[in-house]
Amino acid sequence: MGPHHPSTHGVLRVILELDGEVVVNAIPDIGYLHRGVEKLSEDKKYLQVLPLTDRLDYLASGSNNLAYILAVEKLLGLEAPKRAQYIRTIIAELTRIMSHLLWLGTHAADVGAMTMLFYGMREREDILDIIEMTTGARLMPTYFRPGGVASDIPEGFEARVKDFVDKFDVKINEYERLLTKNRIWMTRTKNVGCISREEAISLGLSGPSLRASGVDWDIRRDEPYEVYSELDFEIPVLPEGDVYARYMVRLREMRQSSRMLRQLLDGLPEGPYIERSPKYVFPEKERLEDSIEAMIHHFKLVIDGLAPPEGEVYSTIEAPKGEIGFYIVSDGGPKPYRLRIRPPSFVNLQSLLTMSKGNMLADVVAIIGSLDIVLGEIDR
Repeated sequence: MGPHHPSTHGVLRVILELDGEVVVNAIPDIGYLHRGVEKLSEDKKYLQVLPLTDRLDYLASGSNNLAYILAVEKLLGLEAPKRAQYIRTIIAELTRIMSHLLWLGTHAADVGAMTMLFYGMREREDILDIIEMTTGARLMPTYFRPGGVASDIPEGFEARVKDFVDKFDVKINEYERLLTKNRIWMTRTKNVGCISREEAISLGLSGPSLRASGVDWDIRRDEPYEVYSELDFEIPVLPEGDVYARYMVRLREMRQSSRMLRQLLDGLPEGPYIERSPKYVFPEKERLEDSIEAMIHHFKLVIDGLAPPEGEVYSTIEAPKGEIGFYIVSDGGPKPYRLRIRPPSFVNLQSLLTMSKGNMLADVVAIIGSLDIVLGEIDR
């Protein structure tokens, strides 16, 4: 099955062994999209690595940026100002909704509910417009920087986000009316692709796929970063571990993201959007016109790149698909000596056999969709 099959969400090939139409074995065959991001990163300066992270899970670029930047800041001993932390968290939660919307639309379309794809793309466009007005890009913004963000949020940003959240809370109810009690949807997803709590933990699942098997774990709450410790939100957890539970967890997560965005907008402080550490952060463009010191710092960062002290770090966040982590080893030079990525899609995919065994061939489509994988992250 695949890699040409549209329901494999990219270029995934699954080698299936069947008894009639019942799945006996399912082996994911990956590597069709391999680009060597980790090895490429070791030949680039720290800031040059940032655009590569956009292209891992290209449906959640903001989350990839954040995970990488937090690892670099840990290496540098740098902390972003409070305003920058709020802005990053807003972008991260908008990214979560945006990722879940495309997952929901394509997952429903795989099972036969075409309307949901158009609904999801409609709301996703609103978020992409907000990302574009902030960063100048849509799919791959490369917006975060060591010490903060590339530029402050533009005028009208807060109003646009608030307007989106107000509309979105109503739209989620539409999704629920369309799917949640739909008899065909329930038949295709309930008691399909089941995985127990113990199996989920043993296989290293993370994100919604883990929480849908009854494991109450979310890095935003349990190992908080940025300003998540200041927010009031709930972690949706369901015990069933089937395709339907994974659907419900993500749906409820979108509601919680909407709730968080309201709090973030209310609490957004004034102040600098980046920590201007001359050693690691570019000076303001205006200063280059009248300050030789600023010009020297700018020149050195462009030519030599920032050089963290020797050491090794691991930093992880709760991305839309689960735990994404960056492990970086610095030898004191301008390029990472070693860089390795812990991507959620890659780790979650190994549960496919456990979920598929004993199910029908047609159920494999629903199971792959419920995992919400992106092959750019798997074949990194």
